[in-house]
Amino acid sequence: MARILITSGPTRQYLDPVRYLTNASSGRMGAGLAAAALELGHEVMVVSGPVDVRYPDGCRVVPVVSTEEMLEAARHEFDQADGLIGAAAPCDYRPKLVAEQKIAKTGEPLELRLVETEDVVATLAADKGRRWVVGFALETEDHRLRALAKLERKHCDLMVSNGAEAMHAHTNDVEVLTPDGQTLGQFAGPKADVARGILGVIQDRLIDA
Repeated sequence: MARILITSGPTRQYLDPVRYLTNASSGRMGAGLAAAALELGHEVMVVSGPVDVRYPDGCRVVPVVSTEEMLEAARHEFDQADGLIGAAAPCDYRPKLVAEQKIAKTGEPLELRLVETEDVVATLAADKGRRWVVGFALETEDHRLRALAKLERKHCDLMVSNGAEAMHAHTNDVEVLTPDGQTLGQFAGPKADVARGILGVIQDRLIDA
């Protein structure tokens, strides 16, 4: 049995007390992965941004809001884990300044200065030691090439490549890639079924190896 940490869902980066940057990640892929891992008898911890989906009974869920909170919680949980599946879609940018009060309309364009957030998966993988890390790469073009580049840059053991059509959808179409460019599996269909395929690869390649 492995102790598996899964990050899931989006994060929110607030501009003011009521407005925020986010994306359409639903958390369904993370929930499917959690269920598939539990089916294989693993212990599952989920660090999740704000979602409407219900995670399966049997896993421990740590709710977070911002990318900074996700990184902090995931870093703590990763200390107790054997591996990480980074299925979340954290915001890559945050406003440099957050307004203390609601920004009022003035009739003029509003200029926002954004700075990059820390990369959750890359930060954890940089200090993974003997633990394994599986990342997700969601791209709108050159899926395979960009996924392999992310795999190397983020020090992942495997990368799951998928497209923007996966956002807030009930289905997904993925390719599981190794650092040397091998395809270990291609899975398409309902996210629960795709998750079982991905966990099967992880089980064979990283847990039972």
